[in-house]
This record gives sequence, C-alpha cells and structure tokens, in this order.
Amino acid sequence: MNSSASPTISPGSLSANSPLAGDGIDAVEVAFTALFASPTVNKMLDDLKADDSRTLAEQRVIAEIPAPPFQERARAEYCHKRFAELGLKETAIDVAGNVIGLRRGTGRGPKLVVSAHLDTVFPQGTDVTVTEDDGVLRGVGIGDNARGLAALLSVLRLINAHAVNTVGDLMWVATVGEEELGNLRGVKALFRAYQDIDGFVAIDGLKIARLINQATGSRRYEMIFKGPGGHSFADFGRPSAIHAMGRAIATISELRPLADPKTTLTVGTACGGTSVNAIANEARMTIDMRSNSITELLKLEAQVIAIVQAGAVDENKRWNSDQIGVECDLIGDRPAGITAENSPIVAAARRTLTTTTGEPHIALAASSTDANLPMSLGVPAVTIAGGGEGGNQHSRDEWYKPTDAYLGPQNALLTVLMLVGLVGVSDPVLPRRTTSM
Repeated sequence: MNSSASPTISPGSLSANSPLAGDGIDAVEVAFTALFASPTVNKMLDDLKADDSRTLAEQRVIAEIPAPPFQERARAEYCHKRFAELGLKETAIDVAGNVIGLRRGTGRGPKLVVSAHLDTVFPQGTDVTVTEDDGVLRGVGIGDNARGLAALLSVLRLINAHAVNTVGDLMWVATVGEEELGNLRGVKALFRAYQDIDGFVAIDGLKIARLINQATGSRRYEMIFKGPGGHSFADFGRPSAIHAMGRAIATISELRPLADPKTTLTVGTACGGTSVNAIANEARMTIDMRSNSITELLKLEAQVIAIVQAGAVDENKRWNSDQIGVECDLIGDRPAGITAENSPIVAAARRTLTTTTGEPHIALAASSTDANLPMSLGVPAVTIAGGGEGGNQHSRDEWYKPTDAYLGPQNALLTVLMLVGLVGVSDPVLPRRTTSM
C-alpha cells in the first residue's frame, strides 16, 4: 500500500479459493464491507493516520518509564491514568499488576480483550533514555513493547473520541509478566479472574504483515547438581557436581529435536564450583525448551530430565559413589496452542491486513506472546503488530523507525470493530463462547 494514502476500499475481494474461505467467511466479508461503507469508520482511519506523530510521542514517553521484570508498577500507573483520561469508566490495577479498563457495548455481543504488555527484559537501573537520530529512535524497549502500548492507547482514544457504540464489550488490558521469567503471570491472572472472555487480541511486535495464530510453548528449568565437594588433590576420587552437569550438557547437545513442528532447546546458563582447586559441591544450569506442539514439547522435556538424572548417576558410577544428586526445578511454563486458520478471529484479522497493507496473502506465524494462554484454553486469540519497523529487540541498542507506523493502529481498529460489531453498521463476527473455561 502507498504510504501516502489511507486503505483502499475493496469489499468482496476474497475469492472462493482464499485461505479465509470456509465457515464464517460470509459474515466476515459482510462485516468488512459494511464497516468500510461507514463514514465514521473511514473518518477514524484518517484520524489514526493524522494521529501518527502523537502516537509516536506517547511511545517515547512510555519507553522512558522503567518496567523491569516483576517491577512494572510505574508504567502500569501511567497506563491506568491514560485509560481514565481516554474515557474508560471502569478501570483498575489488579492484584497481579495488570491495568484493566472496560468499555461496555450493548450487552448483546462478545467480550473481546485488546492487550499489550507492560514489561521489558531489562533490569532495574538500566538507562531508559530514548535518543533520536535522523528519524530513528533508540532506546531499550522502544519497540518491544512501548509501540504496542502506544498503538493500543491510540485506538482507544479514537474509539472514544468518535463515541462509537459497539455491540460487544471491549476490555483493554496492559499486562505484566510477558517477558523473560514473568511466565505470562499477568494474562494467567486475567483468565483466572474473568471466565467470560470470548476472544483475545494482543498487540506485540512490529512486522505489520505478520499475523500470529499459533503459540510456541516453552518449558524452562533450573537443574541444580549437588555433591560433597572437597580438595582437588587431597580428596581426589570424590564425584564432582560440575562433572555431572558436564555429562548432561554433552548428551543434551547431541539431541536432534523435530524441525516440523519446530522444536528447540538450549542450555542458556551454567555455573558452579568455588575455586580452581576445589571439587565442585554444586553446579547449576538453566535450559529453555520450545515447540509449536505441546506433545513434542513434553516429549523433549521428558528426554532432558532423564538425561540430567543420568548425568548424576554416571558421575556417581565413575567414582563408585552415591553422593551426587540433582534437582530439576520448573521456572517457566508457557503453553502451546493454536487458533484455527478458518476461525472468525483469524479471518477478520487477516481480512483487515490485506486491506491496510495491500498484501494479497497474509502469512500466519507462530510465536510466544500473551496470546499463548488463551490459545491453550481454546479461547480464540491472535497477535497483531503495532506498526513501523525496528530491530535489536531485547538489546540495549534497540531501534525503531515509524515507517507507515499508523498501519498498526488502523489494522487494530478494523480488526476490533469487525470482531465486536458496530451498532447500526455491522454485527459481531466473534461468537460468544457457550462453555466456560
């Protein structure tokens, strides 16, 4: 799509051979056509483009508010204040630290969560200053996920500014615990507290044509080997915790997980011992295992645990001992899942993307985001991008350039309105769930 123009109205452009074709496609196309015929919706799209510079300025403000893992409160308070300023009457910071705001519809439609995560991967004390050079912003978390939060706030602002009346309810959520060992604690708390959520849209990432409908699951462990220790010379013959760990790592490194469904593993950290001339009495390693299939993930997990335990057994056998033991502590659990390609939520998001981007074919992707949790529960969910371009995420040299950045909020707006419906214009395409979680 030409960056100087708003999305071109192109109703009825899906063929019978479209990857969206199937159950529910007629409803998606009808809703899409009706929304694009609405002067209000077209004005909102134009206003989102005009709002681009203000959204970028807010993105920079958000990035300069520290939000380390498990310490997102300052950024949460900012978003809480903004939710209220943008017209949400029912807002709160919940016990987990999530910021939640409810915008009620007519009461006759679905409840849709629109979310973006608050946290970054950077520890307390990290310099969060954002700099700008030739239109490029640099700063930790400037794209991930200050952009997602700014896009969410921009869409909320326009919906309230135009006083649109949706059929379904919109729950706006800024979550904690998406990054690192946050373990999706924010979105897990959300779904424990609310059993009536019918759909979930996360705004995360930058690549506008990327639509995530599959959740890459992960299991993370800390393995702690313990033994008697001793002097390297005087006590030679005692088993070593480090040697036991080394045996395990060597075997793990030879594993060949499946390429399809993609399954991976890595020993991320390893440490232990007290000095160069001491037999190690303790050694620790962390391991990250991921897969797009929960079956393959659990299979790999069982293999790794067996290898780790065998490392301790083999080290004991080497020295005719029983003094080495190992603990396997689960420190991270992100469930895998998928939202069907022909589901209304995927069809709606894909349909709007073909218009906002001008790309006739939108590829589906797998990733690890807040949407993992609802997907694993069978709640329809997707993750869409905030717009713009960037790189070096999760590094101190992260950068962001607002190239056609407004496409992110435009796509989010259209997707949300298609899912919950606009009174007098379109019916919701997101069905209400008939069973509780």
